[in-house]
Amino acid sequence: MRRCSRTGCTNPAVATLTFAYADSTAVVGPLATAAEPHSYDLCSSHALNLTAPRGWEVVRPDGELPDDTGHTDDLEALANAVREAGRVERPAAEAPAGGGATGRRGHLRVLRDDS
Repeated sequence: MRRCSRTGCTNPAVATLTFAYADSTAVVGPLATAAEPHSYDLCSSHALNLTAPRGWEVVRPDGELPDDTGHTDDLEALANAVREAGRVERPAAEAPAGGGATGRRGHLRVLRDDS
């Protein structure tokens, strides 16, 4: 059983906090199946009361956080939350004159298939 990453907290972790720096978004999702070096495990109290710096958005699931960690789709749910947070309307970048890239969205890039 993993514990909350907050200093001094001994409660069991039920959520994972990750950051999408390019989108200025903090994502609190279901507990990841394995501990990651750039994510933080949080208890339900810290996950629900998390605040982000000014200008940042916090994305968290509606309702209560799940208590069990047996689901294999927890990582997929977290990835979907990050994708949803990045769906802010932004103008697409212009394609370069010489080549392969057709657009850019945050830290992702769309490449043209020349075949």
